[in-house]
Amino acid sequence: MQRRFFVFTTGLMSNPIPKYKRIVLKISGEALREIGSRDTISPKIAGDIARQIREVHDLGVEIAVVVGGGNIWRGLSASHKGMERTAADYMGMLATVINGMALQSALEAQGVSTRVQTAIEMKNVAEPFIRRRAMRHMELGRVVIFVAGTGNPFFSTDTTAALRASEIGAEVILKATKVDGIYTADPAKDPTAVKYDKITYTEALTRRLAVMDSTAFSLCMDNRVPIIVFDMMHGDNIKRVVLGEPVGTLVNSGEEPAVLQTT
Repeated sequence: MQRRFFVFTTGLMSNPIPKYKRIVLKISGEALREIGSRDTISPKIAGDIARQIREVHDLGVEIAVVVGGGNIWRGLSASHKGMERTAADYMGMLATVINGMALQSALEAQGVSTRVQTAIEMKNVAEPFIRRRAMRHMELGRVVIFVAGTGNPFFSTDTTAALRASEIGAEVILKATKVDGIYTADPAKDPTAVKYDKITYTEALTRRLAVMDSTAFSLCMDNRVPIIVFDMMHGDNIKRVVLGEPVGTLVNSGEEPAVLQTT
């Protein structure tokens, strides 16, 4: 008689459970540029970022993205060189629209439905930002990309991320950078700099840690939106953060003191 053997496994077929249901992912414009290249946007890097976002999207997480424009134009830098600040900032907002469209194209190529919403009206390019419409898009499984900052000069895209996260009820802001967290000093300039595992908004403001501007920190503090600062260029860190793994530095309103990395 022929015998049949069955092997039973547990946990292998189950999907991992994300820690967060709705997130705002903040991506700098510089993240889209390949180091050493003259091109402002690398299709390869945009595709890799889109892949990471798709993997998180496949977990059922509702995702909004705020993208910067520093790879194309930096309004603050231009104003320091003599350009009128308001005009320079509006130019920076338009740069974020270009980046948002590039990211939309990369995501759509991965089969992810998207909507771009802009704070500066441009009907042929994107929807106007409407809070309830953005939330509905995410509920329907679309990734929403917020561009053109807040629509006002003198505000950074970090502040945009804090504002939009507060408006749409996001549970966390994931600030994707090229550094693996927040340090006591700039690790590129100070080899003795030590990484924080966790720090409060107040401590980040008091110590003038430049990972986000003070307006963004204050908005998150007032609305109790935690921030996780992490290195996006390393593997699948976006997914790891969403699954609750200890990646990067957590900024929240906890009363405990800052925790320095011990290893």
